[in-house]
Amino acid sequence: MTPIKTVVYGANGKMGQILCRHLLESQEFELVFGVDKDPTKYENQFPVFKNAYEFQGEIDLIIDFSHYSNLEALIEYATEKKVPTVIATTGLTENHMDLIKRAAKKIPLLYSPNMSLGINILNSILRQYSRVLSDGFDVEIVEKHHNKKIDAPSGTAYLLANTINQALDDSMEFNFGRVGTDCLRNENEIGIHTVRGGSISGEHTVIFAGEQEIIEIKHTALSKDLFAHDALRASKVLVKKPKGYYTMDDIYNL
Repeated sequence: MTPIKTVVYGANGKMGQILCRHLLESQEFELVFGVDKDPTKYENQFPVFKNAYEFQGEIDLIIDFSHYSNLEALIEYATEKKVPTVIATTGLTENHMDLIKRAAKKIPLLYSPNMSLGINILNSILRQYSRVLSDGFDVEIVEKHHNKKIDAPSGTAYLLANTINQALDDSMEFNFGRVGTDCLRNENEIGIHTVRGGSISGEHTVIFAGEQEIIEIKHTALSKDLFAHDALRASKVLVKKPKGYYTMDDIYNL
């Protein structure tokens, strides 16, 4: 089997370095080069460029774990080169999503704010059962991450909240934490709460709180290696897909 020639955006970031290590250890992928705003930050075993156009050669796949500010340049390069692309960057706006979906008309493109299989199974459960639990249960989401994470709430918290809201015909409003002396809970509300501390890789808890019982669905990532492993697992499926917009539901048939 010919290895999948892969480019990593955000190669010198924390998640990028973990992903690159997995790629270097893999027999199924070949790490061709990385892209990073600080290409000389580390002495890597592979070339890292500030601009992807500095590389002259063929590639089969792009994986993005960089910053949302790089998205426009990434999309331009990916669509020009006609390369299947996995985007795992968080903090994206509606304009970013429009850009991604336009690009997906030209290339196979997978977007997921969380590459974990477990999170996407949790999301599938919410899609199926949120409507059942909508009567008599208050919904709260608590997300925890390390103290270096810059966006809040996490992209995954938004993913879970949006899934619940869509299941309930977009009837809910998001409340991002509570402070003050007049914080009585509204009926059609999803509370979203952020914790930042230490080296927490990622923890998400969805709480359905009723009068007589409480249901909690929780996912804990024990290591960032999880996201690299599952990103490569999804990539092997994406490179065989025709052009189009894909989510992890499509990859795992959830």
